[in-house]
Amino acid sequence: MMAMHHKSLHGQTLALAGLCQASRLVQQTARGRIRDAAATQTSIGSIFMTSPASVDDVYDGTVGLATGLAAMRDQLGDDNTGRDPELAGYVITLMHLERKLSRQPALVDVITRGIDALRNDQPYGPEATPDIIAALAAIYTDTVSTLTPRIMVQGEPAILESAESRDMIRALLLAGMRAAVLWRQCGGGRIRLLFGRRALLRHARMLADTA
Repeated sequence: MMAMHHKSLHGQTLALAGLCQASRLVQQTARGRIRDAAATQTSIGSIFMTSPASVDDVYDGTVGLATGLAAMRDQLGDDNTGRDPELAGYVITLMHLERKLSRQPALVDVITRGIDALRNDQPYGPEATPDIIAALAAIYTDTVSTLTPRIMVQGEPAILESAESRDMIRALLLAGMRAAVLWRQCGGGRIRLLFGRRALLRHARMLADTA
């Protein structure tokens, strides 16, 4: 999905914020909470940014990543009260699934061709209309959903039964996979999460302050 190898703290921080943001938006959708419109557009738009010139281009800067940076700071901070085990579970599972996906070139090709068909010559893709969200959800269902473990989203049953909500959740999970690709390409991994937590936290705070 992207042939860029820029192993940097900056890129890792953006990627982890992207993962946290997609996961937070999934939670909000599944529980019928109001999602931040800019965050939603930024996460969905990142799916279409498959050939960025730099890591900053993936999320078009950091303004639309405020939700993810805040969630990331809560997760990595020393104050345990801010941590969300459910969100952490989504992030870790997305990272795991991305590694599996990277070993399935045929599935990666399906995703790439599907995204290209929707892009409409716009770097961040078309407006996130219900039809576009449904098409992204279908790409996720045909590819990532075939891998194990499948992500089991927690939420309100009535909301999870709604086709519109399910489509948005799957499109956001595809955005999470996009962030997981960036995380791996920037040198992220389990060891980095364990031993680089403070550096990632410091950089996330800096980005949030300058956004």
